[in-house]
Amino acid sequence: MLLILFEYLSQYYTAFNVVQYLTLRAILGVLTALLIAFMVGPAMIRHLTRYKIGQQVRSDGPQTHFSKAGTPTMGGALILVAVAVSTLLWSDLSNRFVWVVLLVTLLFGLIGGVDDYLKLRYGNSRGLSARKKFFWQSLVAFLTAVFLFYTAQTPIETTLIVPVFKDVAIDLGLWFIPLTWLVIVGSSNAVNLTDGLDGLAIMPCVLVAGALGVFAYVSGHAIFADYLGIPFVPGVGDLTVFAAALVGAGMGFLWFNAYPAQVFMGDVGALALGAALGLLAVTTRQEIVLVIMGGVFVIETLSVILQVASYKLTGRRIFRMAPLHHHFELKGWPEPRVIVRFWIITVVLVLIGLATLKIR
Repeated sequence: MLLILFEYLSQYYTAFNVVQYLTLRAILGVLTALLIAFMVGPAMIRHLTRYKIGQQVRSDGPQTHFSKAGTPTMGGALILVAVAVSTLLWSDLSNRFVWVVLLVTLLFGLIGGVDDYLKLRYGNSRGLSARKKFFWQSLVAFLTAVFLFYTAQTPIETTLIVPVFKDVAIDLGLWFIPLTWLVIVGSSNAVNLTDGLDGLAIMPCVLVAGALGVFAYVSGHAIFADYLGIPFVPGVGDLTVFAAALVGAGMGFLWFNAYPAQVFMGDVGALALGAALGLLAVTTRQEIVLVIMGGVFVIETLSVILQVASYKLTGRRIFRMAPLHHHFELKGWPEPRVIVRFWIITVVLVLIGLATLKIR
């Protein structure tokens, strides 16, 4: 939005041309989203508290979590507002990638918001049934995949890129659609499963979003893409601003979500953030790298799958409790220790993912 204004003003004063630089708009995107979060956050927490929009704690969860009952939830709406406003202000609104990623993020936030509302209305931690939630997630992800497939302007947009191996690329054809569906839905639910401790999910989301922003920037820049030996995807560079907005909004939310949390993001935030990361990976053609950088999300999801499968097949549990962060809690790890160690693991994995830019 402001890009159009500054383009017009540059006719009269050339200094406004500086806003054309994607790196500057990304920085402004971070700062704008962060500022919005800081400004809106306290008022939102007060309103959530006033209307008793508090967290419903699982009766079978760790006993240390019982004291968190009633903590304001649905704080993920703060993230969505900050991301949406910042993206609309500093992105090129003629770019189809920007609209697709922003709309999908908001739609997944809506699904999560309905889930959170039902939990509050009926006073339990169940919310929207798993079947209904999965249906709506799948519908949005499938329609998004179909749109991206049929609007692809170059073959690379539907090709699976294998990191490290410079010349290994798999033309997916129609298989692009189910892969995209899997990445979006899988990433959304993985972040949701990880969101169980104060600040545990948001910091990995910030780190992975920042790294995907780097991938978006170099993938959308013909010279950098050629130098690094990665696919050049025309138009995807402007997603750098969206990724930057995610980073700023995430850091702003973490200010209030850090242990002990003043507010939880709820499904409205977790489902939306996961979908956003998945779609960023799809549009930048870095689905495999997302699995590496989002390793914490992957491990948390696998712990749940293994726990359920083991109990149904053998009647025994592998972990004391799933997802994995609860297992470490029940082993006696203080909550801050679990959180920070998962953050450290994510930093390492994100660095490994970024290293694939050069290792070809």
